Amino acid sequence: MTKKIKESRREMPFKLFGAILISLPSLLFKSGGAFLRFKREAKKGGHVFQRELAKQGIDKSTAKELTEIYIGGSNIVKSLMSMR
Repeated sequence: MTKKIKESRREMPFKLFGAILISLPSLLFKSGGAFLRFKREAKKGGHVFQRELAKQGIDKSTAKELTEIYIGGSNIVKSLMSMR
């Protein structure tokens, strides 16, 4: 191998790290927005779920418990922690 190829291989990880570092704030911002949208939609879905349970004649306390279980599945952080 020539010197030039060896030097470029040695510099490659630093260039890659730099590219990742530059795009990191944008990625964090976008993923944070997606996370918040997901949580909002899950909460809306929970309200609809609870309302429909009430329409079907289920008492409020049972409907609330079932809704908490329903919304619990959308808790990403809890799901990730349980994977350990």
